[in-house]
Amino acid sequence: MKLSAGTRISLRTIALAYLFILLLLPLGIILWRTFGQGIGEFFDSISTPAAQSAFQLTMLIVAIVVPVNVVFGVMTALALVRGKFPGRNLLQGLVDLPFAISPVVVGVSLILLWGVNGWFGGLEHHGLKVIFNLPGMVLATIFVTLPFVVREVEPVLHEIGDDQEQAAATLGASRWQTFWRITLPAIRWGLTYGVVLTVARSLGEFGAVIMVSTGLPGKSQTLTLLVNGRYVNDHNTFGAYCAATLLMGIAIVVLLLMTLLERKRGTAK
Repeated sequence: MKLSAGTRISLRTIALAYLFILLLLPLGIILWRTFGQGIGEFFDSISTPAAQSAFQLTMLIVAIVVPVNVVFGVMTALALVRGKFPGRNLLQGLVDLPFAISPVVVGVSLILLWGVNGWFGGLEHHGLKVIFNLPGMVLATIFVTLPFVVREVEPVLHEIGDDQEQAAATLGASRWQTFWRITLPAIRWGLTYGVVLTVARSLGEFGAVIMVSTGLPGKSQTLTLLVNGRYVNDHNTFGAYCAATLLMGIAIVVLLLMTLLERKRGTAK
């Protein structure tokens, strides 16, 4: 059905108004509140010891989560595409589980497993404290970001098939050589895009992390928890806006990188 020019303009206007009200207007207000007192005040707010610690902890979690999800994401994608085994459909569903479960539920589940009275709570007696510590925050973030690498690599593996891999095996290449020289170069754009999505999700995670963190400034407070702590607990709205702007700036850089990678991937095809 062909739409008239007036209908198309109306639909575009509604869409733009929707995006403006729900996205651009709130972001604009945050930026206005952030820089209303001058850029110097902004830098003072994001350079406090608590803010620096939150930034470093956030980057540390990202640095741990991304390699773990890359390794297990690629392995899972290869198993789903190349393998035939009982429970394959179940594994497909489990990969998408983080999309369906609330992050808060994830945090509660980790407490039930790794808390003092949990199934693995006895590990604390051996010096391994998971909940309300860095390991718990990492586990929570790994869970919520699990699907991204798998779901970006899986369709690429379907698309390229396994003809080249079989040819390499016929010529005497080992599985490791085949992976490094044939499979990995073929999936590089899908893998890179999955990594960027994982980084973006890790930076903005709040619900699962707050359940397994003390939220103490300078100890176990990420950037998202810093925004919450300043706004809710300290009633420091200006500091919360500044922290949110810092987090938003990082997210914009990740978004631009995603756009650039998407264009390069389209050109490569």
